[in-house]
Amino acid sequence: MESSTVSETRFGHPKGLFYLFFAELWERFSFYGMKALLILYMTKQLLFGDDMSIGIFAAYMSLVYVTPVLGGIIADHYIGYRRAIFLGGILMALGHFFLTIEQPLFFYGSLALIIVGNGFFKPNISTFVGALYTEGDKRRDSGFTIFYMGINIGGAVAPLLCAWFAEVYGWHYGFMLAGLGMLLGLFYFYRGTNKNVFQDKGRIPDEKVYHEKFLGLNKGQLVTIGAFLAVPVFALIVRFNQYEHYIVWVATFGITAMLIYIYRSVGSIARKRLLVTAYFTILMSLFWAIFEQAGSSLTLFADRNINLVGLNAAQTNSINSGFIILLAIPFSWLWAVLIRKKKNPNSAIKAGLGLLLLGLGFIVFAMSANSADTSAKTSMWYLFVGYFILTVGELCISPIGLSKMTELSPKKYLAFIMGVFFAASFYGHFFAGKIAKLTTVSDVENMFASGIFGEITEMVTGLTATFSGPNQTAFEQLYQYVSVYAVFGVLTAVIGLIVIMISPFIKKLMSGVH
Repeated sequence: MESSTVSETRFGHPKGLFYLFFAELWERFSFYGMKALLILYMTKQLLFGDDMSIGIFAAYMSLVYVTPVLGGIIADHYIGYRRAIFLGGILMALGHFFLTIEQPLFFYGSLALIIVGNGFFKPNISTFVGALYTEGDKRRDSGFTIFYMGINIGGAVAPLLCAWFAEVYGWHYGFMLAGLGMLLGLFYFYRGTNKNVFQDKGRIPDEKVYHEKFLGLNKGQLVTIGAFLAVPVFALIVRFNQYEHYIVWVATFGITAMLIYIYRSVGSIARKRLLVTAYFTILMSLFWAIFEQAGSSLTLFADRNINLVGLNAAQTNSINSGFIILLAIPFSWLWAVLIRKKKNPNSAIKAGLGLLLLGLGFIVFAMSANSADTSAKTSMWYLFVGYFILTVGELCISPIGLSKMTELSPKKYLAFIMGVFFAASFYGHFFAGKIAKLTTVSDVENMFASGIFGEITEMVTGLTATFSGPNQTAFEQLYQYVSVYAVFGVLTAVIGLIVIMISPFIKKLMSGVH
């Protein structure tokens, strides 16, 4: 029995973790490679205005993270994790390849294919990681941090390679490289299933339900057909993104109704823990709303107002993931050491630290204005330092939150709750788009130019809203960026401190989960 246990582990973790690690690495390579190109592709190649480009980007990125709620439910009840991951991967690969065709139908359709595909892939591969560990297994946090490193290896390499291909050979080759990454992810997952490293986990939950017929088709076939029929619906939502707020209300109503149903159907301890999952989801929504300026306004900020050396604007999207690669293993080791010394901060404190550091990172971005030259360009070092600080914050809140979802959720509804956790990114990206639009120069007066917000901006950036002289337009754009970053950075840091202060109350609700 002991030798069997050893043969099923690698570096102290289940073998299946490392197949999921590589599958997720290449899937994230495809996702982040395309994401790094998207905002610049729209503004430079398709010649969309900033407002339209940010609206499309925000709608796409938010919907990518709401479909996992549905994908989690479908996997839980009908097709299982394995089939959901394969279906999602195929849809996403098609989406990346179709982006090479420069036609509006294919552009919006490609984004929709990735949105639907991610809904099946993302929550279920993460839930699969949790399924590899038994309840109370102390390796769980460490395992999720390793898995999180795989995500960020893909996220670090993809912008560098895809942006280089796009710059040297053309945008479409960059998108094609992203598609090839997705196929590699599917290959690794398929290889893991063939070697039976997942044993009986992730299979169809109920064969009888799966094979029930409707109109001559079983549930699995109906799910596949339904997935493709959903593509034009999501394409229209992305195209007419100004109406997306209706989707936000519908999603909120549906998620809330399902959570109330779960709350009423579980015991008292599970109810308390369920409240904590909702709390963490709200905190993560706030985190992503600020953090995800990275793909939109921060990329444009880098392109227009930073003296870039050695990287182009799209490639700056790899900085965050690069830091995670460097820090993930040390953080995994740090949590293990703190556990042994019984000094490991509980998850509620870590969430507060994550928000505090996120705010400080954006304050650093805003402070870069103090070193602006006559062309309104700032030093690249501020970009690296800011990304380093918010990356440390991300490692405090995101992988730990991912791990806690698998512990706090009622087992019967695990994939759904994981989908709800990813819905934090849906809300986060939706509001990130609203924040990013505040960085665009318009005839409307900057809301951060006066009052207490104006004072915060001047204190952090050294700039005021009044400009004169050469490069006035460039300085106006710089002010738009840094005023938003300064105010939201300060607000987020303050919220982080409040979260740390109320952490003892949250810890009690977790009922023994650290």
